[in-house]
Amino acid sequence: MENDIIPQIDISCVQELKLREIDFIDNDFAIFDDASEIPMYDSYPNRINAAILAVCLKGHAKVAINLKEYDLETSSLLMTLPDQIIQNIGASDDYSGIFIAVSPQFIDRTFTQMKELLSFMFYIKEHPCVPLNESELNCMIEYHSFLWKKVKMKDNIYRREIAKGILSAMFYDIHNFCRKHMPMEGYHPKTRKEELFEKFMHEVSSSYRMERSVTFYANKLCLTPKHLSGVVKEVSGKTAGEWIDDFVILEARALLKSSEMSVQEIAEYLHFANQSFFGKYFKHYVGMSPKEYRRS
Repeated sequence: MENDIIPQIDISCVQELKLREIDFIDNDFAIFDDASEIPMYDSYPNRINAAILAVCLKGHAKVAINLKEYDLETSSLLMTLPDQIIQNIGASDDYSGIFIAVSPQFIDRTFTQMKELLSFMFYIKEHPCVPLNESELNCMIEYHSFLWKKVKMKDNIYRREIAKGILSAMFYDIHNFCRKHMPMEGYHPKTRKEELFEKFMHEVSSSYRMERSVTFYANKLCLTPKHLSGVVKEVSGKTAGEWIDDFVILEARALLKSSEMSVQEIAEYLHFANQSFFGKYFKHYVGMSPKEYRRS
């Protein structure tokens, strides 16, 4: 069985299409102003292994992020995180926008010193659409235009470093745009607990299909399960077990919606002991059986 049944798209997939209206820096960065040729499977969820910034310049669009629907209106910014499940639901005939895609590796190398990143990532996860005023919209258009000009300079040996610098500046401006929508809290250097939480989330995103035990992840991080759950709860507001269950249920829901796998096959894919146990687990969190959810 394939490692990932949900269609997965990353920057290298798009680069292989050799589209003339998209510019790249290796498999780390893409910039464009027409999303119509991107190989997303319309009406089906896709796992996007990149962070996406999209600014709606005209018209409107509807997308689902981790199966939750959002409306992207004119003069609004959409931000998604790597490995989120994205579904293109539809757009108006006059829809237009500007787009930037950045690989997880490029993000790690660009934003390593940004102490605000963790709290901002939490905000983006819950609030991916941000309205922009006229000044903010013009700022994003200027960043996109300037960045695209620099990325096109293939003979500039520092274009990767230049792109990192522009992205860093853009991140701070976007963060400033969002501050008026975010809870006012003081920022501080990343704590040991926040670092542990990041490591926990990385381990879960890699192993949740195989392992649902808090003990497994605690052992990986050389912690007791009680200590791990306490740290995760303090940093994120949810326990370690709740985060694990969130990953598993999201995957199950996406598979039921986007694939033709039977419930038995999905149970096996997610390493449940049997279909009955998977069905009880799914119903506990979703409120209906897998078959009922698929029919709905």
